[in-house]
Amino acid sequence: MATSMIVCGAAGRMGRTLISLITQNPATTLVGAVEAAGHPALGQDAGLVAGVGPLGVALGDDLAAVAQTETVTLDFSTATAAMLHLQTAVQRRSAIVIGATGFSSEQEALVERLAQQTRTVVAPNMSVGIAVLQRLVRAAASTLGADFDPEIVEMHHRMKVDAPSGTALALGRTLADATGRDFPADAVYGRSGMVGQRQQKEIGILALRGGDVVGDHTVIFAGLGERIELTHRAQSRECLARGAIRAGLWLADQPPGRYGMSDVLGMR
Repeated sequence: MATSMIVCGAAGRMGRTLISLITQNPATTLVGAVEAAGHPALGQDAGLVAGVGPLGVALGDDLAAVAQTETVTLDFSTATAAMLHLQTAVQRRSAIVIGATGFSSEQEALVERLAQQTRTVVAPNMSVGIAVLQRLVRAAASTLGADFDPEIVEMHHRMKVDAPSGTALALGRTLADATGRDFPADAVYGRSGMVGQRQQKEIGILALRGGDVVGDHTVIFAGLGERIELTHRAQSRECLARGAIRAGLWLADQPPGRYGMSDVLGMR
């Protein structure tokens, strides 16, 4: 039996991609599509909006109207909207996959509390490749130790509103955890002027924006006389959408709790 899926942010680029891939996958079926109140696409057929033909699913602005215990919501909206959608998922006892980024520390704390109350996957990047990159970064950081300086460079399209990316921050936390650093204290976001010599505990993070870049992330380990660079490049949004659908299929059969892509991929 196909897993029933709902897409939040359905008229956006990621939402349209998700709808297209859900309709192509025999293991999934689209049962709901949600957009922000006042969006011009409300009431339209989600399939027509996504360019895949009519599906008989109209865009609405109320997740609670379509979320059920057996549904899985894929959310690539905004941080504020995702918070509301998570609350609805808890109330409806439905599963939710959150790929939204830009959460404040207060929102992140609330996500952590609410996510335990239903089946939830939260990941700033749903790409399978990024999950593998995080594992490689952890292994490299643990092995190389203090003799190698870690730096993170990320680039995204000109329309991205948050910086650094959620993925870059997640990679930074992975580095800090693997090396005994304090990420909030040791992260350095770009450098300008007479900043002085690099401190051993620094984790440098640089955000670049331009064009239509889907998402590039490079973690650099700079040692004396040698350097290791681990890079992931997203060539299209499909890698994120495919990862989210994979997470949704996995999540449907899990007990309540907060999970990440490493759980989905069995890499814990």
